Amino acid sequence: MGEVRVSLADHSYTIYIQAAGLKQVGRLMQEMPFSKKALIVTDANVSPLYAGILADSVATAGFIPHILVVEPGEGSKSLATADKVFTKAISIGLDRRSPIIALGGGVIGDLAGFVAATYLRGVPFIQVPTTLLAQVDSSVGGKTAVNHPLGKNLIGAFYQPQLVMIDPLVLDTLPERELKAGLAEVIKYGVIADAGFFDYLTRHADMILKRNPGVLAEVISRCCQLKAAVVAQDERETSVRMILNFGHTIAHAVEGVGGYSEYNHGEAVAIGMYGAALLSSSLGLCSTAASTAVQQLLAAMGLPLTAPGYGINELLGYLARDKKVVDSKVNWVLMQDIGRVTITQDVSEEQIRVVMSQLTRTN
Repeated sequence: MGEVRVSLADHSYTIYIQAAGLKQVGRLMQEMPFSKKALIVTDANVSPLYAGILADSVATAGFIPHILVVEPGEGSKSLATADKVFTKAISIGLDRRSPIIALGGGVIGDLAGFVAATYLRGVPFIQVPTTLLAQVDSSVGGKTAVNHPLGKNLIGAFYQPQLVMIDPLVLDTLPERELKAGLAEVIKYGVIADAGFFDYLTRHADMILKRNPGVLAEVISRCCQLKAAVVAQDERETSVRMILNFGHTIAHAVEGVGGYSEYNHGEAVAIGMYGAALLSSSLGLCSTAASTAVQQLLAAMGLPLTAPGYGINELLGYLARDKKVVDSKVNWVLMQDIGRVTITQDVSEEQIRVVMSQLTRTN
């Protein structure tokens, strides 16, 4: 079993990376001061594959699992769906020591985490991510949220899990599109913090796409290490943690304009990273070679680079409402080189429009 420790004083926790790890969740729960009832939140895609395995593990360890299945997709990251989870928690009598377990991708993790953070002013939370994107990014660090019609992740809380169990074997059933979506976040870590890891991804792109288990385990572990190190320095995103938003400013705008349905989160992040790389080189912050390297790796992983036909003014409208805006200025995370980024507000609307025109151009 691989382990990565997230060091956050009195709410530190461990990320476990283990093949067939779903079967070990109940045993790990026995080591914690939980009540007997537990609520597993999952979606209709994941439930028939893995909910039974997880529930059996929880029950074998002496707990009483209840399962709530919601609709898959970004539409479930809403106050309406959160209300369904609250209602289930109340109806089965969850108390302040009853764990809520997220079994699914980033949407389920964000939704269940938001409910855990706010139900009875906070109950234990466990992450069991089943997508690559969630395993390398969203399940680690304690960001929980639901969306609002006017913007993504605008209603939420920082709330750390008690533990994270990552089972790489579940990626065998992950659709190809979802695997590639996760690779966008993987590439992000190389760009923002580790040039050596970026080079590793470049050299192993084919093996990653073929789901080589050893390479995937290495990728997951390194991403978790990098994110844990950043989160330990800045849990609530007041300084260095902002670098994890590389590509996300444009990404959230792309998702919003597309109604959270045309591009999934990882695809939007890929478009956003390409946009951020173009903006970085156009501002003279990084070399054209560095920007091109990002473009080439994204393309090698089969990720989109542009959103043809999207309206520039619509995208700019979403940028203005982004949760990273402070005093009407966007905190842009931009490249200085592969493995090194900076945060700046010194970007004009004209410069943004030039990049947006490249991202939305139809050929």
